[in-house]
Amino acid sequence: MKSLLMMLLLFPLLGGLYHALLGVRLDRRWSEIVAVAAVAGSLIMAVAAAVVAGGRPVIFPLLEWFSVGELAASMDAMYDPLAAVMAVLVTFIAALVHLFSVIYMRREGGYARYYCYLNLFVFFMLVIVTADNLLFLFLGWEGVGFCSYALIGFWYRDAYHADAARKAFLVTRIGSAALGIAIGLFFTAFQSLSMDYITHHAGMLSAGMVLAIGLLLLAAAAGKSALLPLSIWLPDAMAGPTPVSALIHAATMVTAGVYLLLRLYPVLVLSPVAMGVTAAVGAVTALYGACSALAQHDIKRVLAYSTVSQLGFMVLGIGAEDPTGGLFHLLSQAFFKALLFLAAGCIIQSLSGEHDIFRMGRKVRHALPKVYGCFLIGALSLAAVPPTIGFFSKDRLLLTNLTHPSIFHAVLWIIGTLTTLITALYVFRLFFLVFYGGPGPKRTQAPEPGPVRPILVWTLYPLAFLALAGGVMNLPIGSWNFLDRYLMPVAGLGPPLEASPSLEWGVRIGNAVVALIGIGLAYLAYGPRPLKEKPATAPDSMQNLLYSGFYLNKLYHRWVVRPYEQAAAFLSNRVDHGGVDAVMTGSGRLASRWSMNLRLWTTGRLSTYLGVLLAGFTAMLVILALGLL
Repeated sequence: MKSLLMMLLLFPLLGGLYHALLGVRLDRRWSEIVAVAAVAGSLIMAVAAAVVAGGRPVIFPLLEWFSVGELAASMDAMYDPLAAVMAVLVTFIAALVHLFSVIYMRREGGYARYYCYLNLFVFFMLVIVTADNLLFLFLGWEGVGFCSYALIGFWYRDAYHADAARKAFLVTRIGSAALGIAIGLFFTAFQSLSMDYITHHAGMLSAGMVLAIGLLLLAAAAGKSALLPLSIWLPDAMAGPTPVSALIHAATMVTAGVYLLLRLYPVLVLSPVAMGVTAAVGAVTALYGACSALAQHDIKRVLAYSTVSQLGFMVLGIGAEDPTGGLFHLLSQAFFKALLFLAAGCIIQSLSGEHDIFRMGRKVRHALPKVYGCFLIGALSLAAVPPTIGFFSKDRLLLTNLTHPSIFHAVLWIIGTLTTLITALYVFRLFFLVFYGGPGPKRTQAPEPGPVRPILVWTLYPLAFLALAGGVMNLPIGSWNFLDRYLMPVAGLGPPLEASPSLEWGVRIGNAVVALIGIGLAYLAYGPRPLKEKPATAPDSMQNLLYSGFYLNKLYHRWVVRPYEQAAAFLSNRVDHGGVDAVMTGSGRLASRWSMNLRLWTTGRLSTYLGVLLAGFTAMLVILALGLL
């Protein structure tokens, strides 16, 4: 078992090192083969380890790291059902993304750099998933942050891409700082950083400590998983290559924060306040992301705001005491969001790099019929239309909130249901404009769509199948709830709150109706129409509000960036230049003037030196005389 876990981590790590050291010296074909083989090998190891473990939690020390006083950090791996599910998910999605990248990035330079960061991205995410020691997890946490920065800014010579990468890196540092403080509090309380030990002894924590740690963990998840108010980096992260976007949104980076809450759920659940704040942040984030997606013109930004919304649903489920439901929706989102992003990549490449959905339309549907079918499945799953996996996972989260004994969660259920309606509306707005629309106002038709390589389309098929039929892994019927039963050995994870069958079916039917209403509204506003007709639009003020993401970037610029710039300008101009520099410059000038005066005494004439000597001798006698008095 230990050797399986070692190879699980080593395959992508060695792939990254190969590209860093030898990639530019060898043929591009070898880079592609090594990159795909490394992740495929890791996927095989993840599945094999899950089979060998048999659902039992196992912990192995992989490597001693360092020891300082009572602080001992070791690279310990924990492979329980939660880690197994996440490891298989990460490596499966990553293998498809790597395969997709072989063709999609074929014409791009910097291939060794690209595959190096992509392999390392998978390695660091697997570190997060399998780590038992919190410092080991923090190593992976920072590693995915660095790799996302490098991949988002892959085209770093362009200022827009470089700025987007820096923004993502800086905003996510806030979450890293919160996690660092939480790790310090854990060590103070337990003298141990083992997550297995912490989760089984969480009851030892005081109420105040639980609240503080719970809020810090939520802040850490907000930074990494783009929850409000730290969601501003994720839409701009679309500056990176489309396969990178698919990997970030489906299996790495943004899921790391949600995984952290799931792994340390036994601590979080001890604080009702922290749980309530978590649920509220999740609900508001879900609604915010869905509303913002309604007005976007860039196909990838629509999907980016959609990810923000779906992450909110996951956190809403965790805050409603259903962590397994949150994980189920994480799996669901991974399948349909990877499908939508990779399908969007096919469309973008077919249109020679076009991203504007108002410049797409009927010709795309005719040129890419298979992509059209896969995109439709992804849209249905995101809209939570039965029998897709998105329907079952989102239905469970909404039912959990409705059956929660707190009236507060009934309000969150209303927000979640409204968000479901808006989700169906924006995703089918996207679908109808991309495949049935025509040139929008003041826009010309995009370039004629060209064919895409078959291998790009082939990578969509397994994702389309899982998005359509993946719900069978956890059906709320009889003994079909495989995921619930598989995760039972994990501390804190278990089935959701029970509800009567009539209520379950009532909510289930209601959610399906809500999704269909959203699709109907999208059809009325954006459905097939003669080319001379324009799709319905909201008033400009509302369009601008939603398009800007509720002006969240402007608020940050006004209340964070501008005060920082003003403080920096004050420190630079008044303190540094006007204070420190002035003192140092003045000291230099004073020394220069004194030296100029002293130079007058260094004439080289004996009479001058004797006069100075006499004056000094006289001054010494006067001082001595005064001292005697």
